[in-house]
Amino acid sequence: MIQQRIFTLRPRRRGFHLVTDEIRSHLPELPATGLLHLFIRHTSAGLSLNENADPDVRSDLEAIFNHLVRERESYYAHTLEGDDDMPAHAKSTLVGADLTIPIVDGRLGLGTWQGIYLCEFRNRAAGRQIVATILGE
Repeated sequence: MIQQRIFTLRPRRRGFHLVTDEIRSHLPELPATGLLHLFIRHTSAGLSLNENADPDVRSDLEAIFNHLVRERESYYAHTLEGDDDMPAHAKSTLVGADLTIPIVDGRLGLGTWQGIYLCEFRNRAAGRQIVATILGE
């Protein structure tokens, strides 16, 4: 069985945001076993799995990414869409646009401390569109 849902996450400011519950709310009943594939349809945001308990992890990741990929570098050619745009594309490439999560006993097979992050790299962004594909039996 293959099921697919396309939905939009609510808009968020720049940063790393725990969206596990919001994504679950858009999914149909999950099969007993299978895989959930999530794909974000954007080039300036990404999806990641990481710490779901301590919010300091999210702010630390934001600081790390801003240190690694800085705004207003003189060598950027793609600058027409704002100072945060080219860095957002680079950060999105580092994080990636998709996740695959096992489905175990009808639930997402995440570890105790794992959560799904929306990694928003633009200062102001509209809601981000997600394609969720469920493969299972």
